[in-house]
Formats: sequence, C-alpha cells, structure tokens
Amino acid sequence: MTPPLHERIGLRGRELVAIVGAGGKSTILFTLGRELSARGDRVILTTTTMMADDQVDEPICWSADPGEVDAVLEAGTPLFVVTGRAPGKVTGPSTEAIDRLFTESGADHMIVEADGARSMLIKAPAAHEPVIPARSTTVVVVMAADAIGRPVREVAHRPDRVAGITGLEEQELMTVDAAATLLLHPDGGLKNVPNGARVIVTITRVTPSNETAAAQVASLLTDDSAVDRAILIASLKP
Repeated sequence: MTPPLHERIGLRGRELVAIVGAGGKSTILFTLGRELSARGDRVILTTTTMMADDQVDEPICWSADPGEVDAVLEAGTPLFVVTGRAPGKVTGPSTEAIDRLFTESGADHMIVEADGARSMLIKAPAAHEPVIPARSTTVVVVMAADAIGRPVREVAHRPDRVAGITGLEEQELMTVDAAATLLLHPDGGLKNVPNGARVIVTITRVTPSNETAAAQVASLLTDDSAVDRAILIASLKP
C-alpha cells in the first residue's frame, strides 16, 4: 500500500507548506489537509493567489486574524481561510498575514497554494510569482509527468519563460533534461524559496507510459543538493 502523501513528503513537527508549480497543486493542498485532519491535527488551508470558489468544500473563515481563526479551528476538519472574492473565485491573505497566522494561531499545520498555472502541466513563474510566505518550512514544487514528450507551448504556463530557461523552442518537445533544468532553476521551480525551507518535488499524473521518464527526472532532481526528495504520484483523491 502506498503511504499517505504527508508521509511521502515527510512533514514533521509543525509546518507551513507552500505549494508551487503546475499540474495538481490544489489536489495536493486538499489531500494534505484532509490527511492531516484525519489524524486529529488542526489544519489551516489557504492561498496567496486565487482559487475557484467551487473548489472549496471545507468550512471557511473570512478572516486571517489569528484570534478569529482559532475560535473556529477544530481538530479533524480543515479550515479554509480566505479574505476576499473575485468573480467565481476566492482570494487569500497576504504573505505577511499568513506568516502571522502561522506564528500566532494554534494550527498544527498550514498548507498554502502559493502559485497559479491556469490548469497547465508545467510552468516558469513570472516576475511577481510565486507568492511564498517567508516562514514556509517546506516548499512543494509540482509538475505533471505528461508534460514530458509534448510541445512546450501545449503544456506550459508562460511557455516563453520555460523556453528561456530550458533553451528549448516553444514548438519543441519537453525533455527529461529540460524538465529537470526548469525545476532546479532559481527563476524556475526554486524561485522565491525561503532560506532554510526544504524543497520537495512532486511529479504528478504518472502513468505506465510516462513512468520511466518521470523517474529519470526525479533521479536528476535528487542528485542536486537543493532538493530534499522527489516523489512520483499516479493519482490522488482529495
């Protein structure tokens, strides 16, 4: 049996986890929240960007004030903290508010979606991305295995930036080496990672047809001292 995701990521003690990249961030967010809550932890979920309002099934707190959050935060059920709305979306607190909430609330864990990718499979961040809280203890960098072997322009969010980092043309196929280069680049997967935070790469959407390529990417990543571990995920049911 495959261990739960929080064990595969290696969460320990009290953590503020920021999830960045493309190819399954929201699923990882909700999976971690529900796994950790199921073992009796008090878990806050939130975002530093925007999230479709129909994605959020958990109880919602419309304030990032630590006292107000603690008043409704319960063990066994994740609490989603939001502070505003946009058409069809909810918006989360500032990174400063999230850092304060982590410091002052009674949460055992905070899990934060800290990047956007418009449902693409791999990405390179723009100048203003990703939006990672400074007190993050673990940064989970996500890419989808089925980006490999397909044209950059078909699978990438901000394909021009992906091309600039990897040296590929936008019409060329994403390769194992290019994916590893992107994920390890200081303007790619490692952008804005706080000092001292662990980096866990999760390669999602792994299937029998792309498993070999995904494992090759993971091997290249774990050979680099910047990455604590890389894991392969076939599917998740948050």
